[in-house]
Amino acid sequence: MKLKDPILNILKKNYEPSAMIEQKFGRYDLSIKTDIEGRPILLFMGKKDENGFVRGERYARTLKFNSAGSIIKDHWEHKGKATP
Repeated sequence: MKLKDPILNILKKNYEPSAMIEQKFGRYDLSIKTDIEGRPILLFMGKKDENGFVRGERYARTLKFNSAGSIIKDHWEHKGKATP
């Protein structure tokens, strides 16, 4: 399942550094893990269960930088089911 533009637009924003951000997107619950710069690096997308965990799909972000610190690769990859 490839991520579509509306969700990618949410994931392009910077958030609180080293945090787990939770929000709703349409019928989905999203949990976004950020790195020390506040960039999203993990996404859990699905429905929250009674324990507060998102059951659905898990995505990971690959970020590669050049020597000047500019991003040369930014890619989201589907990692499978999101279950605790």
